[in-house]
Amino acid sequence: MKPIKWKTVLPVLAVVLVLALAFWYGGDSPDSQGLPDQTAAAQPAEEAQEVQEPEEAPAEETEPAEPEPEPQTDTGLESRPGGTQGGMSAQEKEQAAAELAGGTTSSQQGDAAYSGLQGMTIDPATGKDEYSTQPVPAGKPVPVEPQDVEISDTALTCTLTVRCDSILAHMDWLDPEKVELVPEDGVLFPTTTVTFYEGESVFNLLQREMKKAGIHLEFTNTPFYNSAYIEGIGNLYEYDCGELSGWMYQVNGWFPNYGCSRYQLQAGDDVQWLYTCDLGLDVGGSTVS
Repeated sequence: MKPIKWKTVLPVLAVVLVLALAFWYGGDSPDSQGLPDQTAAAQPAEEAQEVQEPEEAPAEETEPAEPEPEPQTDTGLESRPGGTQGGMSAQEKEQAAAELAGGTTSSQQGDAAYSGLQGMTIDPATGKDEYSTQPVPAGKPVPVEPQDVEISDTALTCTLTVRCDSILAHMDWLDPEKVELVPEDGVLFPTTTVTFYEGESVFNLLQREMKKAGIHLEFTNTPFYNSAYIEGIGNLYEYDCGELSGWMYQVNGWFPNYGCSRYQLQAGDDVQWLYTCDLGLDVGGSTVS
């Protein structure tokens, strides 16, 4: 066996090695070369970031805000203070009447100087007397306290009327059980000349004449106002025809701003008791007595 001649073999091995390496790296794709894919790594930073960003979620739809309700313009009973349910006090009725009338009530239009000269004691701090009565309008009689009056035997006359005809225009407001109590013409006690005694009040007159005529009368004494408050005549009560219904009185066309026990009658007075369904606005006044 001849010895290997390395000088001759080494060049051949070198050529073989070069050919083998050329074959290994000769593929076009990274997979064929046996190397990991470096394409993504070779991309610019901005492009790689764009690929990795997730798609934005669609914005949630928001419900449009509900429009504010338009102010009610209903002029029926439901639009009045308290709606159709009862429960307002006489004082609350007086306050509501002022609001409904869009201004001040007759009791707030009084002349303090005139009332003071006529004997009313007005508290400067409140603008009212001790029974929460505001000054009366100039020329009108001031209240007289029942406990300060002496009734004489002198007989005088005046006229008296009791009507509930305002209900006829609001029968749908009336308590169904009370329908039969309303006369066809709305008159419970026709205008009548009656006798009273000097010093008597409107309340004294009403109480006596209703008893004589056999007409039901119900009232309550209210010390806060130092007067009787008429709740029902002829079995027709306050609230029977809505929250703002009740009895009120006028004398010579004026609706006094104080209770009927404090109005002292004068000869020739024209006294009317009227049932209102709308806090007096339907009968020409605003003070419920």
